[in-house]
Amino acid sequence: MSGASASLARREPAAGVTQGRLVLRVPLLALAAIALLTGLCGGLVRLGWSIPHGNSFAQLHGPLLLSGLFGTLICLERAVALGRGWAYAAPALSGLGTLALLAGAPIPVGASAYALAAAVLALGSLVITISQPAVFTGTLLFGALAWLAGNVLWALGSPIPEVIGWWLAFLVLTIAAERLELSRLRAPKRGSEALFLFAFGMLLAGAQNGVMTTNGATLFGTALLIMKAWLLRHDIACLNVQRRGQPRFMAACMLAGYVWLAVAGVALIAYPPGASTFGYDIALHAVLIGFVVSMVFGHALVILPGLIRLRVRYAATLYVPLFLLHGAVALRVGAGVAEWGTGRASSGALVLLALACFAIALTVSSRRSRTSAAETAEIA
Repeated sequence: MSGASASLARREPAAGVTQGRLVLRVPLLALAAIALLTGLCGGLVRLGWSIPHGNSFAQLHGPLLLSGLFGTLICLERAVALGRGWAYAAPALSGLGTLALLAGAPIPVGASAYALAAAVLALGSLVITISQPAVFTGTLLFGALAWLAGNVLWALGSPIPEVIGWWLAFLVLTIAAERLELSRLRAPKRGSEALFLFAFGMLLAGAQNGVMTTNGATLFGTALLIMKAWLLRHDIACLNVQRRGQPRFMAACMLAGYVWLAVAGVALIAYPPGASTFGYDIALHAVLIGFVVSMVFGHALVILPGLIRLRVRYAATLYVPLFLLHGAVALRVGAGVAEWGTGRASSGALVLLALACFAIALTVSSRRSRTSAAETAEIA
């Protein structure tokens, strides 16, 4: 559960209601998993892999991962934090959009479902902002609105490259809001919020102008660089990386992600997507895989217990998939610069390996956690 959402989470309701909502969360997570698997298949096809029925997935590669996977997960997390039944309409609509697209429905149908999901998410974020007015809650709200803008434009016929800036802004702002809230645990530094708001404004301006334009790419890339500098200066991850165990692992995921945020910023400025094909590819995957997926790795140990009460615990083996993930991004970036097709194709397989290893590591840690709990109960 994100820090911003966790601070507003309500106490669990009655046992029956709690169990009912837990039953609801599992299918919603399953829909996110479907978006992940089909989106990854589409990505492999785009890299030259031959997969049965993969061409249809390839055309939806970006939306399935951005809205179908990450959008559903963020909506579900926010719904759990709010503790209100209507908030679950957001992940349900997002999952419905995924199913519609995979079933072959026209793009506007699936995109409209995603847009409705974003609207409900924005409403939930507005409730959070009213309950706790702060810069980080306002950032959550604008992140949801950015997702809404991108989905509406896509539903109206805009091509994906022209709306990708809004989708990326949604993810970057959502994560940045959480880190901003957690940064309050450190002594405040002069001008920290002003710098954050400056990057915030530039990011939205870049999304509005479009990352396919030189102006929009420069604004967006500069915003990412400033955001990275802010995070390195104010994020508690800089302190937690000096600790041991789970705090250090989570901090390592954060800090590694910030490196790729900077790489994406440099790529957008030096190789504007409108003038360079691999500049678009580098920036997109540096943000989505290097930054966002790394954040997911770091927060999974907290998110899973909060969403579905799955007991997981930290294990040093989690560094293996983390290393593989960032190795895959490095290979993708290097192969893009060198125009090495085999390297780009191999990077996709390495991402799959990293995700599989992470799932296995979590499964093993979950079993050990249940075994340890059972042994403790027997002793008691």
